[in-house]
Amino acid sequence: MQFPTPLFEARLIKRYKRFLADVEMITGPDAGQMITIHCPNPGSMMGLARPGAPVFVSRSPNSKRKLAYTYELEHVEGPGSPCLVGINTMHPNKLAEEAIVAGLVPGLTGFDRLKREQKYGEKSRIDILLETDAAPLTYVEVKNVHLMRQAGHLEFPDSVTARGAKHLAELSAMVEAGHRAVMLFVAQWPGAQTMSVAADIDPKYATALTNAINAGVEVLALDCAVTQDAITPCGMVEFVAP
Repeated sequence: MQFPTPLFEARLIKRYKRFLADVEMITGPDAGQMITIHCPNPGSMMGLARPGAPVFVSRSPNSKRKLAYTYELEHVEGPGSPCLVGINTMHPNKLAEEAIVAGLVPGLTGFDRLKREQKYGEKSRIDILLETDAAPLTYVEVKNVHLMRQAGHLEFPDSVTARGAKHLAELSAMVEAGHRAVMLFVAQWPGAQTMSVAADIDPKYATALTNAINAGVEVLALDCAVTQDAITPCGMVEFVAP
């Protein structure tokens, strides 16, 4: 996934009300100014959003948009090696699609059609639906991951997610109906070797995930490389079941 326009560097002052952040712009047409930007992330961003952190933001070409800039990346020093981390939760569905089409996700190959945002379950939409002419449907739910409390090990979620537990129950129902269901975690914190559920943060989600696995839902984790120019799917991360 290539960023459509160059990102600008800024210094984070604070993130607040979940979807807002104040930054001091370092590069770009507003360099030197303190402005409010959109933070497209409903989670806690634990370990991220540090005051003073170098961040990278995109600028919308839409002059009518209330907030012209969007928080995209943050430079982190650890755990692990210094790196750029993607925080925009609007990107993982696109990244998952790119990885599946490129054949980078084991087991999610050989499909005839890929559809996005298809209605299913109880007033829900599945992120990706894979269809083949001679096999059951494959329902793929996608979640963004950027929580790393130990070097090389990712976790999800970073806050309580009742919606996430609901999605797992709906995936289980698809398996019971004779279809295939996959929970695909997309890591925007690059370079991890393993991933697991953060049971201490959301024990109900951990239980829901265990129940889903026992029901036949498959769990996969996708690694991505992150640069100022692009976020690129690049392989798989080992998922450690609870």
